[in-house]
Amino acid sequence: MATARYVFPHKHLLGIEPLSPDDITAILDQAVAFEEVCERPDIKIVPALRKKLIVNLFFENSTRTRNSFEIAQKRLSAEIINFDADTSSLSKGETLIDTAMNLQAMHPDLIVMRHSAPGAHALLSRHMKASIVNAGDGAHEHPTQALLDAYTLRKKFGRLEGLKVAIVGDIRHSRVVRSNLWLLTKMGAKVTLVAPPTLLPREMKATWPGVEFTSDFDSIIPAMDAIMILRIQFERGTGNFIPGQGEYIRFFQLNEARLRKAKPGVAVLHPGPINRGVEITSEVADGPNNLILDQVTNGVPVRMSVMYLLCHPHGEAVP
Repeated sequence: MATARYVFPHKHLLGIEPLSPDDITAILDQAVAFEEVCERPDIKIVPALRKKLIVNLFFENSTRTRNSFEIAQKRLSAEIINFDADTSSLSKGETLIDTAMNLQAMHPDLIVMRHSAPGAHALLSRHMKASIVNAGDGAHEHPTQALLDAYTLRKKFGRLEGLKVAIVGDIRHSRVVRSNLWLLTKMGAKVTLVAPPTLLPREMKATWPGVEFTSDFDSIIPAMDAIMILRIQFERGTGNFIPGQGEYIRFFQLNEARLRKAKPGVAVLHPGPINRGVEITSEVADGPNNLILDQVTNGVPVRMSVMYLLCHPHGEAVP
């Protein structure tokens, strides 16, 4: 299987912010090759990470991300350790660094971690020899989600540059939106953030001056190529920032009536999990415009690509 000879210059994937457009393109292009592996009718495995030890270190609940990483690791023939925080010595008061150093003593090659604290991955990267992949850190970043979103959009439209993408919902508490803002703006897409004023943090306007901010969802729908809906994160206190669920549904829910205002080929995305009947209706989530399950499918080759490039930065050919 042919691969690009791009020298990947990063030891870790802590976020999208440090990546260049060339880095992003290299990850997406390599994922195309791994998608061919995933679609094989028989053997969906390559020995690209044979004899590599990967630790999955999840301190927050996860379904799609954790399972996607595990499947990607098995497709790459890696050896896997799944770390259960609830039954570890963390419950006895052990610090994250002590846990990490004990894991380091087992000589892992790569650690995939999800943690509730923003910056936890950067802290870990300063103490460990293994490569670190950020699988979500608080409300900071979720880089592989943004990469699989970009892969899904590029697969549908053939490009990212010039696409008009609306991201709608709980902007304030979303790590997905921050990673997508870095990625989409680096790749030349035009992004509009849509939310109640209380969920549109002012500091974002200074960080991303080219991004549009609005609370008028209906007015921007006709111009969009893609609409990404975000879950309302009630567990992070979003309910304190909106008048009520009914009011939110009235102005920001993506339903069939609103979708009729959009372009015929508009793409509907959602990183999941979905609150059906709140930020999106079942008719739209299951309708012909949705790419939600495509995002899940595409997550496997994208994460294969990330782990492969971190372990083989010079783009050695996959056997």
